[in-house]
Amino acid sequence: MLDAFFSSLVLIFLSEMGDKTQLLALFLAARFRQKYAIVLGILVATVANHIVSAWLGVWLNRLIENGILIWITGIAFIVVGLWLLIPDKDDEKQQNIRYGAFVTTLILFFLAEIGDKTQIATVILAVNYNSVLIVALGSTIGLLLANAPVIWLGEKLMQKIPIKAVHIAACVLFCLTGIWILLKTIIT
Repeated sequence: MLDAFFSSLVLIFLSEMGDKTQLLALFLAARFRQKYAIVLGILVATVANHIVSAWLGVWLNRLIENGILIWITGIAFIVVGLWLLIPDKDDEKQQNIRYGAFVTTLILFFLAEIGDKTQIATVILAVNYNSVLIVALGSTIGLLLANAPVIWLGEKLMQKIPIKAVHIAACVLFCLTGIWILLKTIIT
């Protein structure tokens, strides 16, 4: 149980560094003064998105034969790890925002997370650990830990963090996890 929580937290935290949603958090922090409303919007959007993602992972775990699922999971970890090395393209940001900080953040973050690396990683983690609640909790906290400092410290923090090194570390961690899953399958 703790393994599922901490794996989800660390892997999502690392994969979120320099991600488009982190850049979105920076944009929202520059646009709105209500920092707590931005964090709350991220929290609500992420909880909703990651619960659905984790549920999908658990559902896939029950649907697909275990031997095949383990191979798919191991390969998926490696693919997501390699995907982390591809930089996100800047999405066009809306200049005409009609809603407040909370609603704007909730909508933009929920939409930005659809099909994002962290959403797919949450599905894969839930497949691996077969737990909706623990994986969703760990992945949500990991995403918040990566984004909350950006909201308050903004550009200064982004200039000091070597994003490329973090992406490489996350890639290595995801790939090693995938390899470990595959080796464990071969050995047993």
